[in-house]
Amino acid sequence: MSRSDLIPLLEELSNVGGPSGFEDPVRKIVERELADLVDFQTTDGLGSSISVLSAPQSDTKVLLSAHMDELGLMIKRITPEGYLKFHPLGGWLAQAVIGQRWMVRTRSGDIPAITGIKTVHVMDQNERSQVFKMEQMFLDIGAESADDAINRLGVRPGDPVYPDTKFVKFAGGNRLIGKAWDDRVGVAIMIEVLKQLKDRRLGVSVIGAATVQEEVGLRGAQTAGFVADADIAINLESGVAADYPGITLDEAQEELGAGPSIFFHDSSMLPNTRFRDFVVSIAERESIPIQFNVLSGYGQDGSAVQRTRAGVPVVNIAVPTRYLHSHQGVVDIRDIAECVRLVTKVVTELTETVIKDISSFS
Repeated sequence: MSRSDLIPLLEELSNVGGPSGFEDPVRKIVERELADLVDFQTTDGLGSSISVLSAPQSDTKVLLSAHMDELGLMIKRITPEGYLKFHPLGGWLAQAVIGQRWMVRTRSGDIPAITGIKTVHVMDQNERSQVFKMEQMFLDIGAESADDAINRLGVRPGDPVYPDTKFVKFAGGNRLIGKAWDDRVGVAIMIEVLKQLKDRRLGVSVIGAATVQEEVGLRGAQTAGFVADADIAINLESGVAADYPGITLDEAQEELGAGPSIFFHDSSMLPNTRFRDFVVSIAERESIPIQFNVLSGYGQDGSAVQRTRAGVPVVNIAVPTRYLHSHQGVVDIRDIAECVRLVTKVVTELTETVIKDISSFS
C-alpha cells in the first residue's frame, strides 16, 4: 500500500454528506469497498454497518470500530419568508457555524444553503463584539417564501444539513484539507486494514463496525458492540492535534506528521493497560512512530464498546487532526498510512492466547 493509494477513498469519504442519523451515503461506500473482501455483512437496528472476516476454527473476535457520522444540522422550521431555522447535530462551536456554506438533503435532492447573518454595516459596537447564538442564526436557501421552500425546493422539517466543503490537497507536501475527518479518517483506516488482512490466515475473526450517531451520544457503538460480541476492540478515531497557535500541549499532545496516537485518557474512557502496552510495544518493535495523548475532554466509541458484555479491552488509536468540529480540517497522509500499518500489525498478533492474557487481571 502506497500513501497515494489511500487518497481516492479519503477524498470520497470526506466529500460525502452524512450527519448523525443520516449516514446512508457513507454506509453505501463502506459496504461497496468491503463487499468482495469479507465473509458476511449486516447492519444493526440503528444502521451501523458490520462486516466480518471469519475464522471458522475460532470463536474469538477482534472488533475494529470507526464512526461514519459527522457534525451537521437538522431543519427545525421554515419561516414565512422561506428561511430555515435549525437545530445542531453534534458539538458545534457557534462561531464555526456563521457565514458558512451547507447542503440541505431534501426528498428530491441536495440543495445549497448559507448561514445568514446581519450585515456588519448596520451593527452597533456591542453587536460587533458579541458571540451570536445558534438560536439567532438561520439558513438562506434562496427561497422567496415558505411555500416556495416547501413546494419548489422540497424542504421539510427534519431534513438534515451538512457542510459544503470539498477535499483538496495542500500545494505540495502531505497535508490534506477536508470536512468530516472526524471520523471518516477512521472509517478509511478500518477499510484499508480489512483489505490488508484479507489474504492473511488469521486465527481469530475480525469485525469492522462503521458506526452511526457517535456525535450525539456514542449510540451506534452501543448497538454495534452488542452485535459484534467481540473479545477485544480497537477504536479508530481522529485525534486532537496541538501543533498550531492558540492551543497548548497541556490541552493536547499530538502533532501532524509524527505518527498515529494512542489515547491514555479522555473523559469517556481509560484503555485496558495491558492492551495499551501491547500496542506500544509493537509500534516500538516495528519502528512505527507513535504519539500519546491525555485529554481532559473528548469522548469516543471505544468507551461504549468497552462497557458491553462483561467488559471489553479497548484502545483508541487516532490520526492527529487540526480544527476538529468545523467546516475544514487538516490531516497528514503519513499519519494515516502509519496508522494502517500499526493496526494491521496489531491485529495479526492478537491470537487467542494473547487476547486471554490481555483480558486477565489475575
